[in-house]
Amino acid sequence: MFFVLSKLFSAFTVPSNLIGLAMVLGIGLCVFRWRKTGGFLLVAASVLLLGVGWSPVGTAALLALEDRFPQPVIDGPLAGIVVLGGAIDTDVTQERGTIAVNDTGERLTKAVELSRRYPDARILLSGGIGELLGEDGKSEAALSRDFLVQMGVPRERVEIEERSRNTCENAIESKAIAKPASGQSWLLVTSAFHMPRAVACFRAAGFPAIPYPVDYLARRSDLGRMSPSVSVGLYLADLAAHEWLGLMAYHFAKGTELFPRPVDREKEKLPIPDGSDGQQAVQAEKG
Repeated sequence: MFFVLSKLFSAFTVPSNLIGLAMVLGIGLCVFRWRKTGGFLLVAASVLLLGVGWSPVGTAALLALEDRFPQPVIDGPLAGIVVLGGAIDTDVTQERGTIAVNDTGERLTKAVELSRRYPDARILLSGGIGELLGEDGKSEAALSRDFLVQMGVPRERVEIEERSRNTCENAIESKAIAKPASGQSWLLVTSAFHMPRAVACFRAAGFPAIPYPVDYLARRSDLGRMSPSVSVGLYLADLAAHEWLGLMAYHFAKGTELFPRPVDREKEKLPIPDGSDGQQAVQAEKG
């Protein structure tokens, strides 16, 4: 039930959909003689459309999410790497017959890179079929494994978790497969804007993996600028709203942390591979 409600709630609460609904309602009210109310809704929706679309409000909201967890220093043993789904366009992949990577594809390209840097670490891809309607086709984890194999990662190295449909289920099902032992270090790879919600769920599941954010979208330098287009501004605002609302929904429905903080574990670091540049890393944060 939570899965269904969360999908419906998300669809009707992102800014672009709310603005669109307000416009449709405003037109309907004008047609059915409530012209004053309908006109007010149309004007308000138009102001919001331009205000959210051209202003840096979406950038600011994303920055707060993306900056929450810095990338970790690598110095110590590494047991495995959990990569969350979301990087494959399953519908296009199924229709075209070739793997289509979407705009969060760095989750997978980073997984390939990390698999080469840490040849002894386990690789666990998490993601079932997260669509509200339809259960056909391969899971996202299976498609992600196909992508990694195409990129040269040995198939036998890649483990997949195919039951999860949302972030909290990612955490629960990944823990069941990984069975992390006390003292082991696991990396958690997902988009930087998604990391706070992922960390909240993994902590709640008792799987405190170390955040390794990728796929950054927001730039601090854009805070003083107008968005290049209304569509770009709305896209960033939709992403940010989805994550902030998701954090609140998980907090009240699942008891996860509302906005998890980085945990300072200076004495627990990840391994730095031979030849890597440790100066490029920042302080380790374990979540």
